[in-house]
Amino acid sequence: MKQTIVFGSRTIDFHLEYSDRKSLGITVTPDMEVIVKAPYNTGIDKIKEKIRKKAPWVIKQQSYFLSFHPKTPQRKYISGETHLYLGRQYRLLINNDELGIDNERVKLEGGFLKVYTLEKQKAESLVKNWYRKKAEQKLKEIASPLIDSFLIRHKLSIPTIQLSIREMPTRWGSCTAKGKIILNPELIKAPKGSIEYVIVHELCYLVYHDHTQKFLDLQTREMKDWKKWKSKLEKILA
Repeated sequence: MKQTIVFGSRTIDFHLEYSDRKSLGITVTPDMEVIVKAPYNTGIDKIKEKIRKKAPWVIKQQSYFLSFHPKTPQRKYISGETHLYLGRQYRLLINNDELGIDNERVKLEGGFLKVYTLEKQKAESLVKNWYRKKAEQKLKEIASPLIDSFLIRHKLSIPTIQLSIREMPTRWGSCTAKGKIILNPELIKAPKGSIEYVIVHELCYLVYHDHTQKFLDLQTREMKDWKKWKSKLEKILA
């Protein structure tokens, strides 16, 4: 059941569920959706009043999760445009020299991201495919030791972590209780420290499933400078 309250200049939409429980619970999901679970026979006016009292917390949680939403600006795929890889800027250079019919490729060389193709209109698809392959390789390479050490330190009963790379329009990463971690391939454009921060953040969900103070404390123990890398992620891909 969809409901709405107004708090100052903000409108907060929430999904209301009734269940056999004693108290009202409010959850903000990583997608910024507000879910309210209330005992049966609780009046809607009473529910809305409680949500208004918790509105500052709800807004704070939504703002926090918003920082995980990819905001990478659109790039042009023409010579001279800059593109990011692991936090560094590279200037795109479309080159049709030394080409055979099956020799289209993309490579980093010096401060350039060089695209070799006889058809300039193919530069975009070639660069995007290159990014995807790099993400599959590099993100897993960065994640593997972090995952292994986390599982050992916390003695988790999860036999293995399933890691996959998948485009997500509103999130940098996600983690299920069963140990499936998904990373957004756009992360390959961020500095290594920012990538590690997202991975650590998702791993912490294996211990604390809700975004609580205990969760934040664990995240700080795992990565003391996570705020710095979170800030860099927000700035460099904003």
